[in-house]
Amino acid sequence: MSKFLEQINSPTDVKRLSVPELKALAEEIRQFILDSVSKTGGHLASNLGVVELTLALHCVFDFTKDKLLWDVGHQCYTHKILTGRRDKFGQLRHLGGISGFPNPAESEQDQFAVGHAGTSIATAIGMALGEQLKTEGQKSRAPQAAHDGNKIVAVIGDASIVNGPSFEALNNLGLVKRQLLIVLNDNSMAIDATVGAMAKYFSKVRLSHTYEGLRKTTRNILEHMPVIGKSVEETIERIKKGIRMALPASQMFESLNIPYFGPVDGHDIGSLVQLFEALGELNHPAILHVYTKKGKGFRPADQGPAEFHSTGPFKINGETVEAKSAPSQPSFTAAFGKHLAELAQKDERIVAITSAMCDGTGLGDFREKFADRFYDVGIAESAAVDIAAGLAKDGLKPVVCIYSTFLQRSFDQVFQEVALQNLPVVFCIDRAGFVGSDGPTHHGLMDIGFLRMMPNMVLTAPANDVEMKLALEFALNENMPVVIRYPKDVVPGQEFVWTACAQPFKLGQSVTVKKARGPAAAIISYGSILTEALKAAELLAERRIAVDVINGRFAAPVDGKIISMAKRGKAIVTVEDHGVACGFGSAVLESVAAEGCSAKAIRVLGAPRRFIGHNLRDAQLAEAGVDADKIAKTVREMLKV
Repeated sequence: MSKFLEQINSPTDVKRLSVPELKALAEEIRQFILDSVSKTGGHLASNLGVVELTLALHCVFDFTKDKLLWDVGHQCYTHKILTGRRDKFGQLRHLGGISGFPNPAESEQDQFAVGHAGTSIATAIGMALGEQLKTEGQKSRAPQAAHDGNKIVAVIGDASIVNGPSFEALNNLGLVKRQLLIVLNDNSMAIDATVGAMAKYFSKVRLSHTYEGLRKTTRNILEHMPVIGKSVEETIERIKKGIRMALPASQMFESLNIPYFGPVDGHDIGSLVQLFEALGELNHPAILHVYTKKGKGFRPADQGPAEFHSTGPFKINGETVEAKSAPSQPSFTAAFGKHLAELAQKDERIVAITSAMCDGTGLGDFREKFADRFYDVGIAESAAVDIAAGLAKDGLKPVVCIYSTFLQRSFDQVFQEVALQNLPVVFCIDRAGFVGSDGPTHHGLMDIGFLRMMPNMVLTAPANDVEMKLALEFALNENMPVVIRYPKDVVPGQEFVWTACAQPFKLGQSVTVKKARGPAAAIISYGSILTEALKAAELLAERRIAVDVINGRFAAPVDGKIISMAKRGKAIVTVEDHGVACGFGSAVLESVAAEGCSAKAIRVLGAPRRFIGHNLRDAQLAEAGVDADKIAKTVREMLKV
């Protein structure tokens, strides 16, 4: 354990340190994060960049009563270390360990369990308004008991500021008539390089400032902070005059009547402490713009922050990382990216759109080969869907590539601009189902439910690499919206590729993968969970129980053959990597009920209606009861054997 870090058990210990000691502690924390993440995996580059910023916040504020909101949440590792969770980093994002995101169940100093983006300013406004109302109530009851309320700080970074709700919140910041500090952590990066007009604007501002210029800005802010009788507006004008120019980055915020301070160096911990002390005393919302370096202190993450945004375990070799051995099988993401690029080579109408997740969605090859047909819109999923609708309306073939958990943010756009118009947009939904260590904020367990309810939407799921290409070919040739969902997992090996899976996709048609002689029941799987269904069939065969295994392929529409099986009273078990509520099995039940048939011989296996914590993906499947053992057990219970 390091010299200072071993003495830090709470933020109170941090407040006792001098600035030189804080600088030493920052380097110790940076090394601790690096060592921990190299063993467990996690979000590395973003956390290396906010060490000094977090230390300064905890030096000045008391977040046992003040409120700190992180946006995006994966920047919170230093905060967790300082708030009594250092000893739990050995199991970071593993069963029994701490989450990789803020989590109120772990600490009173975490406000929201948050893994998405763009929420902090709006929730901070809500908390500030709550404090205002409480203060007004205290004044009316007992004027002598009135107080200014707790301090509120929202840290927004990794390009979360470009998210729609962030702008909506800034537009409503005028509702707040008390202290609220927004720290804009500008590292010129989202997960990948930040894109769009806002990114170019901030980049231009960043390039216009030298290190000495940042220090001068800090000095001017501190020299001209409000004194008694001076307003925030007067202060800002004095700062501008001191710098002898209108701060270019302030123009956008000041047009919204939001006091702006900066930009300043986000790694100068001494200056940050002074700035937070001063800005914390304002009785008005304000923005402090800080520059930080994503991946700071670790050369591979500094040079490749996208690669080290979220990483599995890795081995450090000095200032380099040992090359990882290639996995025996490609991931579903890689298979999708390969097949889409191949199809785009043949059809110039194919266009790919993503939301700050080019590498995460497997589009790196597509971007390199077809730069003029690739669009990264930043953390703006709603805009991605609407842009795709416009492209489809103009005769192109847009493919929208977004993680399941993030597609939820564009529900209304999928409904209004795509489903209602019946436009041929292809949605390729990565990270569908359980995602392992990222946990409940990132599980993709709701996409079938909220998409299946929309008219015109076709929902399909490939079980392996062969089916991925066939699903894409099918989707790109349909004249209606089609959804393709697949997990964060490797595709099954060649032993799981059968003649049945090589059959072209036909609308609403399943395929029988394993046909038994005299089957007592049928296991009907949806998507990649087919491998578990087949393993279950093997377990049952060992007990001389014969079952058919059917690859459902479509959750909307459901294959009429499945309905016919139910009509005949055949025992059916459906299984999926999705919530039981509103999923594939639910679709089967609804279809059977619509035919006036009994559902007594149908069992639906899927994720329960509760949040499942971070763990290995296989363990999450077992916890949800959609692994081979549970499938086989369910069949035996149905057949009473």
